[in-house]
Amino acid sequence: MTPGLQTTNRVDRSRSHRVLRWLLVRLGGAAFVLWAVATLTFFAIRLIPGDPAEAVLGGPGSQASQETLDQVRRDYGLDLPLGVQYLNALGRLLTGDLGTSYALKVPVADLLSAQLGGTLILAFSALLVAWASALALSLWSTGGGRIAGSVGQAIELTAAALPHFWLATVLIAIFSSALGWLPPVSTGGVLGLILPTVTLAIPLAGFLAQVMRETMLDTLDAPFIVSARARGESEGGIRLRHALRHASLPAISLSGWALGYLISGAVVVETIFARPGLGRTLLQAVTLRDVPIVTGVVLLVALVYIVMTILTDAASRLADPRLRTAEGER
Repeated sequence: MTPGLQTTNRVDRSRSHRVLRWLLVRLGGAAFVLWAVATLTFFAIRLIPGDPAEAVLGGPGSQASQETLDQVRRDYGLDLPLGVQYLNALGRLLTGDLGTSYALKVPVADLLSAQLGGTLILAFSALLVAWASALALSLWSTGGGRIAGSVGQAIELTAAALPHFWLATVLIAIFSSALGWLPPVSTGGVLGLILPTVTLAIPLAGFLAQVMRETMLDTLDAPFIVSARARGESEGGIRLRHALRHASLPAISLSGWALGYLISGAVVVETIFARPGLGRTLLQAVTLRDVPIVTGVVLLVALVYIVMTILTDAASRLADPRLRTAEGER
C-alpha cells in the first residue's frame, strides 16, 4: 500500500470516528432530554387541582360514588405510591406505550398520529414564510442605506414582540371581517391555512431577521468581502454569493428551536382558528386533566424538536466547514 493511500485511509477513518462520536453525543443528549421531559410532565400534571380518577369518569360532574372512584384508582394504578406510578409510567414509555386517553377512551398513539400532520403542516409552512420574510428584510435593511437600516430594525423589533393572540385577532378583523378575503376559521384548505401561518410566522420572522441582519453587517466588514470588492464584484453579488451564506448560518442553527417555538405557539393559533392539531388537543387534555394525552403531546413535541435540532446542526456543519474543523481539532 502506498503512503498516499495509507494517509487517505487514516483521514477517512478519522472522519468516520468524528461523525460517529458526534452522532452518539447527540443521541445520548436526546435520550436525556426525553427522560427529563417525561419526568417533569409526570410531576407537573399531578400539581393540577383535581382527582385523576374523576377525570377518567368524565370530570367532577360525573357524581361517581366513592366505590367507583376507588375501583378506577385500582384499575389505573392511581392508588399506588407516587414513586411507583412514576416508574410504571417510565416503563410503559420505554415500550412505546403512551396509554389510553381518560376522556376519549382511545389509544393516545392513534389520537396523536391523527393530529400530528395538521400541526406539522402549519409549523413548517410558518417556518418557510418566516425564513423567506427574514431573508428579504435583512437583505433590504442592510443594502438600502441608513434609513432602510433604521426602518428594518424597527420592523424587526415590532414583529418579534407581537403576541400570537393579538396578531390573530387583528388579521381576522382585517382580512376576514373587513375585506372578506380569507376565512376566519381554518377550513382545511389552502385558504384556511394562510391566516394561521402568517400569525405564527410574523413574530418568528422578526427574530430571525434581527439575527441575520447583525450577522450580515459583521460579514460585510470581513476581510474576504473587502477582497471581493477589490476584485470588482458588485454589491448585489457580494451579498447574495458571500454575505447571505454566512448570515444564514445562525438562522439555520436556530431553526430547530424555531420549530419547537412554532409548535408551542400552535396551542393558541389552533384554538383561535378552530384548526385541528396537537395544540388544541393539548389544551383540551390539560383542561380535562387527561394525563396520557398531555404526556404524549409533550413527548412528541420534544421528539420533533430534538430531530430538528440534530438536522439543523448537521446542516450547519455542512454549510460551514469551520465547525467540522474545530471539532476535529478537539
